Amino acid sequence: MSVKLGFVISEFNYDVTESMRELAERHADFLGAEVVEEVFVPGVFDMPLAIKNLLETDKIDAVVTLGCVIEGQTDHDQVVASQTSRKITDLSLDYDKPVSLGISGPGQTRHEAQQRVDYAKRAVESAVKMAEKDL
Repeated sequence: MSVKLGFVISEFNYDVTESMRELAERHADFLGAEVVEEVFVPGVFDMPLAIKNLLETDKIDAVVTLGCVIEGQTDHDQVVASQTSRKITDLSLDYDKPVSLGISGPGQTRHEAQQRVDYAKRAVESAVKMAEKDL
């Protein structure tokens, strides 16, 4: 039985996140996992509600988050990444299902974000392995 994945993808920094989505889909297929649903949200900070909605369905075994947080002129990137990653962890524990962190940043440039597209592959790998462990 294959692992059923839900993807939550940030539209912000679309040039990076679209490459992440494509890589994640290919890697899920390679691992024999099925991407059942993809949900697009405006930005990384908007992910928790979409994650929660996916975790509440029986058709999803694990959720993969895909996004990037690029450094700006303020510490906004630090706040976004910190608060979002904390909530993602909470949701995983609350629903007893894996939610992998495929979000690069904070503190990175756009160029660095483009070099870290492979975070998507790692996130899929983590979600599949955790879902298969039947914790």
